[in-house]
Amino acid sequence: MKRKGFLMEQLNIADARAHFSEIVRKALRGEEIVIAKNSKPLLKLVPIQAPPSDRVPGSAKSLILSVSPDFESPLADFHEYV
Repeated sequence: MKRKGFLMEQLNIADARAHFSEIVRKALRGEEIVIAKNSKPLLKLVPIQAPPSDRVPGSAKSLILSVSPDFESPLADFHEYV
């Protein structure tokens, strides 16, 4: 079954159970797997996005070229709070 340029496969629960390893491989390749009961979709099996990589201290050091002389001055519309 195709949908807007994406591959999508719909399986019933029994077929999904019988072919679980295969549908996991397909989902990891980017295919959308829908598991249904009585032909009604229940859930979609899709890969989890990879977590962002760990931050590296100092990695943006060379990206800050200058800081305005009034950087630490209070903002004009915050005077009532200071």
